[in-house]
Amino acid sequence: MAKVLVTGGAGFIGSHLAQELIAMDYTVVILDDLSGGFRENIPEGAEFVEGSILDQDLLATLFKHNKFSYVFHLAAYAAEGLSHFIKRFNYANNLIGSVNLINLSVLHRVQCFVFTSSIAVYGKNQVPMSEKVVPRPEDSYGIAKLAVEDELRISHEMFGLPYIIFRPHNVYGERQNIGDKYRNVVGIFMNQIMQGLPMTIFGEGKQTRAFSHIADIVPAMAKSIRIPEAYNEIFNIGSDKPYSLNQLAAAVADAFEVELNVQYLDPRNEVLEAYSDHSKAERILKVSSGISLEKGLRRFAAWAREQGPRSSKDFTDIDIEIPINLPPSWR
Repeated sequence: MAKVLVTGGAGFIGSHLAQELIAMDYTVVILDDLSGGFRENIPEGAEFVEGSILDQDLLATLFKHNKFSYVFHLAAYAAEGLSHFIKRFNYANNLIGSVNLINLSVLHRVQCFVFTSSIAVYGKNQVPMSEKVVPRPEDSYGIAKLAVEDELRISHEMFGLPYIIFRPHNVYGERQNIGDKYRNVVGIFMNQIMQGLPMTIFGEGKQTRAFSHIADIVPAMAKSIRIPEAYNEIFNIGSDKPYSLNQLAAAVADAFEVELNVQYLDPRNEVLEAYSDHSKAERILKVSSGISLEKGLRRFAAWAREQGPRSSKDFTDIDIEIPINLPPSWR
């Protein structure tokens, strides 16, 4: 039975992916530092190792004592807007940590390295964004993700390390860290509703995104390692239909059966339109988005009600590296 390493496997997407891989009869080892994930997310049957992808000694030991056939790398701090203000933290966790894993995957001859990137690599390009578009990221998070993509490309060319890259976008659903106020707008809205607060939107709410339920993302990622045509390719993955943040807020309120209550904040620097073309994934991976936003939000809302409102780690003034132009609500 092939052994798989899933970094970030106690987190949102990672825990669902680990569960899917276990169902496919892989032996799964999860590495997570629990900075954004939770022990209760770890699926039954997975071996859990608490630690960081920045701990080179720990990583070396893991690879030495486990003959990993595949590495699924999801561990990251995925806060696009905040990444402008925490550049060192962003590049350490999202770039250096990734390089540590790539090095060991080359040395231990991993059969495929599957990397969860982001449509943040595209920046302000024409929509829908396709894999043929030249990336021009607009934030430090997107820059780090693109750098890892480039590292995988040259590591394949130089050392023969096979890879698959996924660029998901605005994924939401059960097990998401709804207490994180810096990322995941759907979870933020739901957490605010459960606290009796208005949903907060930067700017006028005309920004458009396509929101992807977790169940439309994970199966394709898991099965990709069994599809030879997927190797050394990049795939957009997620929902096709874009919604404005105003439309999203109304849909979330409807899922919770509450009146719409929105507070508009000063706009922040962000890409206004971001949604992708998924024809490549449909052609090679045979996937399509099947869960509507309304159905997905109802499922997520039911789970969120059971959990109740949450809070998570705040960045302090010491953690923020550049406080200039930091949105007041993030202080």
